[in-house]
Amino acid sequence: MIDLVKNLATVNRRTKGSVIRELLKITNKPEIISFAGGLPSPETFPVDALAEIAHSAIKNHSRTTLQYGATEGLPELKAQIVKQLREHEGISTTPANILITTASQQALDIVGRTFIDPSDPILVELPSYIGGLQVFKSYGAKLMGVRTDDDGVLVEDLEEKLSKLRQEEEHYKFVYMVPDFQNPAGVTLTAERRNKIIELSERYDVLIIEDSPYREVRFEGEAPEMLYKLDSTHNVISLFTFSKTLAPGLRLGYILADERIIQRMAVLKQSLDLCTSALNQWLAAEFLKSGLARAHVEKVRVLYKTRKDAMLRALEQYMPEGVSWTKPQGGLFLWVRLPETMNADDMFYEAIKQNVAYVIGSAFHCDGGGQNTMRLNFSYPTEEQIDEGIKRLSDVIKANLRHRRRSRSAHLTAR
Repeated sequence: MIDLVKNLATVNRRTKGSVIRELLKITNKPEIISFAGGLPSPETFPVDALAEIAHSAIKNHSRTTLQYGATEGLPELKAQIVKQLREHEGISTTPANILITTASQQALDIVGRTFIDPSDPILVELPSYIGGLQVFKSYGAKLMGVRTDDDGVLVEDLEEKLSKLRQEEEHYKFVYMVPDFQNPAGVTLTAERRNKIIELSERYDVLIIEDSPYREVRFEGEAPEMLYKLDSTHNVISLFTFSKTLAPGLRLGYILADERIIQRMAVLKQSLDLCTSALNQWLAAEFLKSGLARAHVEKVRVLYKTRKDAMLRALEQYMPEGVSWTKPQGGLFLWVRLPETMNADDMFYEAIKQNVAYVIGSAFHCDGGGQNTMRLNFSYPTEEQIDEGIKRLSDVIKANLRHRRRSRSAHLTAR
């Protein structure tokens, strides 16, 4: 029998399955309260509006919506994106600076295909979005973690690593970060640090990949300006998605970058899918054009803030001393830190026995760290599920702490 595995391409052999996707197979049971997925609430999907737009799109515009389209994207959607960026972000751009993608995961893949050669050093946050880590590893990148705190990337650590790479004459390509309501930690990069990162980008001539899937889902505080807007040297590439503000099933995203980069990326996209679904692009374009988008996003914000507040209340009520967590002003996630002696990887299966699930924090660390951390999603479960789920999770943590204390006491007695 032929050994099929030996014929696999290097990129295939490098690509590992997503830890989150594997965990979701375990947690996909009705009795389990899951904080594991990054799922938007189905309650937010604008079903009636999309149904009406879809009917008109197919009946009246089938020559466009059911046909192949331009690789760069449907002009109607790109025009609406240009308008949205100008009105809501103060960013002046053109359709030539935009590439429509099949959601932001394809955008990450295109970034990897465009810039990464095997063994290239790539700087990522600690922790960082697992989907980005998965893509960059598949192209052979050497991932270097940059430490973070509750205000985002530690600029001093980033500069230290960039300086070290320059001294070693390493061919570093980019810094990857999620500056707004970061996945997984839910933290937001401060305005002061954003300005310093732009300075570093210019000084070290390094690209910044600004992954921005959650920026619109802000329900508290003032939004710092996007890195793209602060940049004046075309060193920032921004990635967006409609999955969190419209519907993930449409699989729509886009890349905003210098026109020369977009042209190179469009050539690569031709080999991936020829073009993103024209029908889905039309749905998004018409939804934006209709004026419904602002009210819809506000509905999303209100619901997610309510659920975030419910999770924070439950954490305060049930969690034992020594456990801490982030307090995001938007997005879909928050980050829990257990005492250093605890291992959330091992505890995961104990939590499953109690019918509650989370994502292990180590999955988001390129350096193998983070065993005492976990990511919790608050957008999908109901308020009642959040309260009960956090109570169950707290019971698991308390039991684990008691077990560790007894084990330590027995060890000391034996000595």
